[in-house]
Amino acid sequence: MTDRKPGGQSPHDMPPLAARSGPSSGVAPEFAVVFREHHDFVWRILRYFGVPAEAVDDKVQDVFLVVYRRWDDFDRRSSMRSWLYGIARRVAADLRRGTMRAERRLRAVPDPSPAVEPDQALAQIEAAEFVERFLATLDDDKREVFVLAELEFLTAPEIAAATGANTNTVYSRLRAARALFDRAVRRFAPELRRTHGQPR
Repeated sequence: MTDRKPGGQSPHDMPPLAARSGPSSGVAPEFAVVFREHHDFVWRILRYFGVPAEAVDDKVQDVFLVVYRRWDDFDRRSSMRSWLYGIARRVAADLRRGTMRAERRLRAVPDPSPAVEPDQALAQIEAAEFVERFLATLDDDKREVFVLAELEFLTAPEIAAATGANTNTVYSRLRAARALFDRAVRRFAPELRRTHGQPR
């Protein structure tokens, strides 16, 4: 059975590359590996930047078309994910300008998972809502670093390369965001116990 990606794309649904100006010959197999391995990451980043669900598959294709055309420009000393992040951010910004969308929309994009018990499902929903509410309280800089580090598992140097921030600045923003998150969790835990009647 063919795996399905977020938004319904198959990992083999690469953008049409025929008649496109692109890199030197012989890179197609390597490009195909990058597409399969990083498709989901690009999809989530585009959603994070507010690309609507109905447009995200097309924008993923746009990102990888840019990757293909600029393949020879990629600095192999840097992280592929940080390069993809920068391209995805520009593609999302172009879409916002083109469609007059000025605000980002943060939405959880859960991975397919087995059926869960009602109590567990409720807890997952509440946790996701808590994270969304917390992210909404952060300024843009802290939110960006927190999402990339804690949800996408990029390292500080990768985040610095992707965002253009100094590495020390990334660490500082991440420490501040984590401290705020810990504080929010401590406030949230008593509320959760009251809701579910759990003992203190």
